[in-house]
Amino acid sequence: QYIGDTSVAELKTFIALLYIRGIYGGKSIHLESFWSEKYGVNFFPQAMARNHFREIMGYLRFDDKGTRGTRMETDKFAMTSEVWNAFVQNCIACYKPGENITVDEQLYPTKARCHFTHYRKYLSSKPDKFGIKLWLAVDVETKYMVNGFPFLGKDESQQSGEQWSENVVLKLVEPYLNKGRNVTTDNFFTSLSLANQLVAKNTSLVGTMNRARWELPPSAKDQGPAELYCAKVMRSNRATLSLQV
Repeated sequence: QYIGDTSVAELKTFIALLYIRGIYGGKSIHLESFWSEKYGVNFFPQAMARNHFREIMGYLRFDDKGTRGTRMETDKFAMTSEVWNAFVQNCIACYKPGENITVDEQLYPTKARCHFTHYRKYLSSKPDKFGIKLWLAVDVETKYMVNGFPFLGKDESQQSGEQWSENVVLKLVEPYLNKGRNVTTDNFFTSLSLANQLVAKNTSLVGTMNRARWELPPSAKDQGPAELYCAKVMRSNRATLSLQV
């Protein structure tokens, strides 16, 4: 058992090992395997004892427990928000993304019980069902996260008539508007209204669309038979709609 105060150097070593663990496969490899004499990674036991690593992982906290109750009245993410917000600001300040940014959700699997733990119906391509959902903006070329925030349920600050999905995209790409970039989204986010708002700020939008969207013309919603491998292109002002079969 480790006795004594944990130093800043040890915390930096702990974080470095977490990064390296992710490079080697993260959760797909049992933690104990990294310290295995036969199958482990040599510098893990050289950098830190396995039991000390587990102790830090078990006791590490990211906020002041004494003020947590008060902060959680206005911030559901209070247990992590201070560190998370600093991390995101560093991501924004330390990296200049390319011309293409994509926006999507990411479910980080956990069985921790909190008010905003997200449940997702089973999909074979996405086996994790429970976790904390984050909205993320990512540089398409490098996969670097350039902005993000957690899904915490209904946004009480949202004005009546505003579209939640549009607000998510606009909030994520706000630091990168008016610079000629392109944003890519899936059919949960893509809408003509969002495209118009982005174009007004010198930013283009490319994304798949749900056929149920009200702004689509009737001919685009026609579910009748169509020739296989055909495409139809429609234009209106600065918007282009491509239908492919």
